[in-house]
Amino acid sequence: VVAQAVLLGGLAAAWLLWGEGWWWGAVVAGAVLAAAGAGLAGGGLWALRRHLTPYPTPLADAALVEHGPYRLARHPIYGGIVLGAAGVSLADGNWPGLALAAALGTLFWGKSGFEERRLLAHFPGYAAYRDRVRRRLIPWVL
Repeated sequence: VVAQAVLLGGLAAAWLLWGEGWWWGAVVAGAVLAAAGAGLAGGGLWALRRHLTPYPTPLADAALVEHGPYRLARHPIYGGIVLGAAGVSLADGNWPGLALAAALGTLFWGKSGFEERRLLAHFPGYAAYRDRVRRRLIPWVL
């Protein structure tokens, strides 16, 4: 959680300090990525609601959520945050922001692997769910 906060703070600083502005195609592509990220993360938050925790260990009374964006990716909130950060950075023409978005993606990839070991131990059906939903962070991509 601390590493996430540091990287997200770095992204905010990069957006404020290093935006160069690019051609309109990058702005449009960035806006589409940012909107997709917001939808993915927002849908994941909505689907989890009371089961949401910032820690990689599920709550004791949590249920395995398999609906909404969880039908397409096992960790859509993480994926949505990465897509959103990359999209805003692309639209802003911000190379440091793109690098930080990639670092955030790497962090979330590792955190989700750590989290999946706990989900396997907590939910008897998680292995079957993981086999069914092949993408970890971003539907159809990663």
